[in-house]
Amino acid sequence: MYYGYGRAFAYGFDWTYLLLIGAFILSMVVQMKMQGTFAKYSKIGTRSGMTGAEIAQMVLQSEGLYNVTVQPIAGSLTDHYDPRTKTVNLSQTVFGAKSLAAQSVAAHECGHAIQDARDYAPLRWRTSLVPIANYGSRFSWILFLIGLLMASGLLIKIGILLFSFALLFQLVTLPVEFNASSRALAKLEGSGCMQADELDGAKKVLGAAAMTYVAAACTSLMYLLRMLSLGGRRR
Repeated sequence: MYYGYGRAFAYGFDWTYLLLIGAFILSMVVQMKMQGTFAKYSKIGTRSGMTGAEIAQMVLQSEGLYNVTVQPIAGSLTDHYDPRTKTVNLSQTVFGAKSLAAQSVAAHECGHAIQDARDYAPLRWRTSLVPIANYGSRFSWILFLIGLLMASGLLIKIGILLFSFALLFQLVTLPVEFNASSRALAKLEGSGCMQADELDGAKKVLGAAAMTYVAAACTSLMYLLRMLSLGGRRR
């Protein structure tokens, strides 16, 4: 049975599946690169011998951020800064570790705390987008698929709009992450905690981490293009 989805469907092929395959491959490659880079530099120490937690405290104190708490959390690569509670949360592989990777990640998360304290605009924008981005990631596809099944142009448009907000959140995240890494590298170099050769390793760790956000944004863009294509055919 043919529902007007275009000639591609008449021959049993939907080219938008290529977008899904491309998104999957991109995500897998970037994740493997990130995990491999982190694992490599987790085995390499630095001359300072400081733990991730000690680096975090040093960076925060150098900025006068005595109201920000550094605490351990469960998991691996679960590190994040929470602006609501003013806490730098470091994973088990970072908090007490003395590796180059641990120090780099800890400094990066403190970069977010500095952004918060300095009222960095992209961070403020990202924070304001969190609620609608969460709704978008949870309900956009549900509404979109219901819209396709019911031939409802309104639901299709709402689904696409919600997903667009999720993509916008990821796009705004990019300057936030890159800026936090720049602040982290500047602190590590300025404090003398890392020498030139160690900073090269830190750049690789933070660069690999940043690419995961780039990949996530590209993946969401591919999904949005698929939604637009499918929605256009249904209409």
